[in-house]
Amino acid sequence: MAAIIGEMRERLKTRISKYMSYLLRHNPENLKIDEYGFVDFNELLQKIREKFPNADESLIMEIVERSEKKRFEMKDRRIRALYGHSIPIKLKLREDSSVKILYHGTTPEAAKNILKDGLKPMRRRWVHLSPTPEIARSVGLRRTSHPVILEIDAEKAREDGVKFYRATEEVYLCDYISPKYIKLMKE
Repeated sequence: MAAIIGEMRERLKTRISKYMSYLLRHNPENLKIDEYGFVDFNELLQKIREKFPNADESLIMEIVERSEKKRFEMKDRRIRALYGHSIPIKLKLREDSSVKILYHGTTPEAAKNILKDGLKPMRRRWVHLSPTPEIARSVGLRRTSHPVILEIDAEKAREDGVKFYRATEEVYLCDYISPKYIKLMKE
């Protein structure tokens, strides 16, 4: 019985996390969001409770603090998503000047276009990159069972003016990467 309850709680956390991501990244639905993407925690909790009446502060804090990928940030009872935005916000991230190689996991079809046209943010504001091939593979697995891993020569791109920002331990951001810095990773 405890295992079933635990599984139900994990599914609820996943659904709430996805809803939080939607609200904080794409559509605040009348939440007062500031220029840096922060909203009042209590307002967000109230909004979440409209859809998930059993949600409480401890569940939301568990999502924020214990998620594998650090998706959210809390400051002074305000919360925001750290990456993945399609709405315009200022993240105020520090530029990373040391990373040499980054990776991007994607579908085989998308890889062909990326190798031709470069990596673009598409419906988001930033291109998302991973620090390891393993993380890139897990990202790619969200869209396909056979992800292609692209290797980005961040060092060379940086020499030519591309800026990389570290959003979390597992996510780096930049605005665009030309195909001249991208190659298929050898298996």
